[in-house]
Amino acid sequence: MRAGGPDLDGGLGIAGPRELEDVRRFSHEAMATVFEVYATHQDERYAAQAAQAAFDLVDRLENELSRFRSNSDIARVNHLTAGESARVGPAALECLLIARHLYDLTSGAFDISIGTGLTSLEFDVEDCVVRSTKDGVQVDLGGIGKGYAVDLVAELVEEWGIERALVHGGFSSVLALEAPMGRDGWPLTLSNPAAPSRVLASLSVRQTALGASGVRKGDHIVDPRTGEPVRGRLAAWVVLPRPDGPRVDPRTGPGGVGLRIAAGAVTDALTTAFMVLSTAEIATLCASSPGLEAWVLPDSAGGLPEESGLFHFRGSAD
Repeated sequence: MRAGGPDLDGGLGIAGPRELEDVRRFSHEAMATVFEVYATHQDERYAAQAAQAAFDLVDRLENELSRFRSNSDIARVNHLTAGESARVGPAALECLLIARHLYDLTSGAFDISIGTGLTSLEFDVEDCVVRSTKDGVQVDLGGIGKGYAVDLVAELVEEWGIERALVHGGFSSVLALEAPMGRDGWPLTLSNPAAPSRVLASLSVRQTALGASGVRKGDHIVDPRTGEPVRGRLAAWVVLPRPDGPRVDPRTGPGGVGLRIAAGAVTDALTTAFMVLSTAEIATLCASSPGLEAWVLPDSAGGLPEESGLFHFRGSAD
């Protein structure tokens, strides 16, 4: 179908979707949200086939990564006791490796185990095996799985020869490929999740991943380091360019699974971490990470925050 309608979730959305006249839009429900592919291609049927292949991939990933699927890789990891091991698929292992890296990078502010012991999991990359050194480790890829799926969907769409596209999982995880003809980027907006009509910033992006986290009425994000819900934050957004080099890090060596350089998964995780890290910690992380950019919307007492209350952090260009 063609683009149209209010496209906004988590305070991140497409500006003026009805103006994208040549963009076709395909939707699919998975991972408790709606995944969409926006694409420009002269053959609508071909674009639809590519989108369906992408959605089939998302469904396969959900079967492997959801802790709620009794036979999933993650469910089997969650049943491990001290000394036990489980063989998992490449997708699950990649997500666990990326999650562990981000745990270290954020000093535990992003923790898919919510304090149950992520560091107690050991990984045999070559044989795709996860081993637990303690009982009771419980992991949930909800904070990284959609971003990882968006990364893989974008790669698949490119393999189909569709270069001008944008994919997202509930607009909390977005990956923009090349922009539609006549535009220098995909037009996106950052808005207050509590007041979606209030646009705080406008972006034009290409070859870029974006993530969004926000607190709405009845929702809460827990700081895994303390177990306490987030206070003083309404939303966080993270932008990170896609890598120009190989999609897999060769450090694991020949025959290894490798660690995907997954910008979507990274931004997905960092938005969660930036909801709990201090502004000083966020500034330090952005300053040491080329291309990383973030916005944080504080929760002001007595009404909606003014635009001047939106914190903006930016790392070096290279």
